[in-house]
Amino acid sequence: MRNVKLAFAIFSIIFLIAGCSKSATPNTPATTENTTPSNNTTSDTKAKVLNLGKDVELASMDSAIATDGLSFEVIAATIEGLYTIDADGVPQLAIAEKVDLSDDGTKYTFTIRDAKWSNGTPVTANDFEFAWKRLVNPETASEYSFIMGVAGVKNADAIVAGEKGIEELGVKAVDEKTLVVELDRPVAFFNSLMAFPSFYPINEAFYNEKGAEYALTSDALLANGPFKMKTWEVGGTTFYLEKNPDYFAADSIKLDGLNYQVIKDTQQSILAYENGDLDYIMLSGEQIVNYQDSPEYHNIVAGYLWYLSPNQKVAGLENLNLRKALSLAYDKEAIVNDILKDGSIKADFAVPTLLATGPDGKDYRETAETYPSTNKEEALKYWEKAKADLGISSINLELLFEDTESATLVAQFIQSEVESTLPGVTFTLKSQPKKNRVELMQQGDYEVGLTRWGPDYADPMTYLDMWTTGSPNNYGAWENKEYDELVNRASKGDLASKPEERWEALKKAEGIVMDQAVIFPVYQKGNAVLIKPEVSGIEFHSVGVNIFYKSADKQ
Repeated sequence: MRNVKLAFAIFSIIFLIAGCSKSATPNTPATTENTTPSNNTTSDTKAKVLNLGKDVELASMDSAIATDGLSFEVIAATIEGLYTIDADGVPQLAIAEKVDLSDDGTKYTFTIRDAKWSNGTPVTANDFEFAWKRLVNPETASEYSFIMGVAGVKNADAIVAGEKGIEELGVKAVDEKTLVVELDRPVAFFNSLMAFPSFYPINEAFYNEKGAEYALTSDALLANGPFKMKTWEVGGTTFYLEKNPDYFAADSIKLDGLNYQVIKDTQQSILAYENGDLDYIMLSGEQIVNYQDSPEYHNIVAGYLWYLSPNQKVAGLENLNLRKALSLAYDKEAIVNDILKDGSIKADFAVPTLLATGPDGKDYRETAETYPSTNKEEALKYWEKAKADLGISSINLELLFEDTESATLVAQFIQSEVESTLPGVTFTLKSQPKKNRVELMQQGDYEVGLTRWGPDYADPMTYLDMWTTGSPNNYGAWENKEYDELVNRASKGDLASKPEERWEALKKAEGIVMDQAVIFPVYQKGNAVLIKPEVSGIEFHSVGVNIFYKSADKQ
């Protein structure tokens, strides 16, 4: 990373790289193989199509079901909500053309602009009411239903808990153009949250028409945003988005389409990039060194925290000494410097650096506690205590991870480190496609899982509320009443309106997570990417949706 502090301080980075001279080709093998999928639109040499290489499959296009970064990225390319995020990370009105806020900050009245879905029907206030009520409906079983409560929408938490009916949610379409949203408390980051896919509208008539097939294929999707899905099937390795002529700001969209290809092997994606089949790829490991001096190389600092989640329902992992032993047993510096090499930094925390600024004007991490990093001697001491506690001399644990190249390399390294540091501990590796890995962890069907979380909004609570009792993201099933109470007070209780006291409570909550080894942090992600010099205007954000293409262009 060339300038860590500067990069982290910027929440959105726009690459204005059009006009740059083409770099000398780095020292990498050449190939004549064309790995870009055949597509009638892309075959038109005059069309401006951005060819994007990704290392994971597109898991879901349902805004109530999606949980991962790529799904959010693609959904945001096809649908807009009340707000969108501009290049500087500032929320701007989108489908809402006007908003009135009550003096006490708890009632928003939105006026919906003239906008259409890709089937020609108008976008209405009811599309928002329907989508929001579907999100919190327990029958939907959305992993993101909690976020409606985070936004402060009246009765959201009680509805998710099954204590009230969905008709009591604080959202109402007064008429086709007027949406009223009632909060149970003022929420400072409410506008930013409205740009997050969970709050996007859904056309009720279309949803009912498609039924169980909704959002499973391109034919079962509607768009009101810059692009619309043309070809896609769940689990497929290619998909294509074309410009949406019905988008209210279609005249401002310069690209004709986005052509995605899933390539999990970095070397293969580089070959496709060098052949001109891809305009954008992510790098990892040794390949980064070959490209760091190229003008096509860019380092993007992301908000994602990668960590190990121990399932405390698994025999042995309920033991704090064993968890502490595991958390201290692997070299994080080696992971970021020798394996990833992409600008990632080691994580000795549960809340990433430069996520949010406190009431004192300082970044959260500047005044929060520091926590132990790799310490193999201490790890061994904890392992000896754990063996005595549990009456064992050895333990075999399964480490679950997704089948991307970087996750595989990190998991293999952690396996080697733990087994050499803690004699008697065996890590059996289990690789799965990302979608399967997430499902297994959600179901609690795992032992130790390598996972990640990206911030949905710029506040430490986007991480800390994951580990409350019953949270769908509390994969390890940890429970702590003191922690639950502290988080509740800071999010909805007496501390919610006391900024300084709330900030200190958040720090205390993080301390509990770290002291109890609820998770074993590994690294905060940096992305090393190659972007062709003829491409400009891709917007990168570290909070919420990570990439926007509506301002992108290709010469």
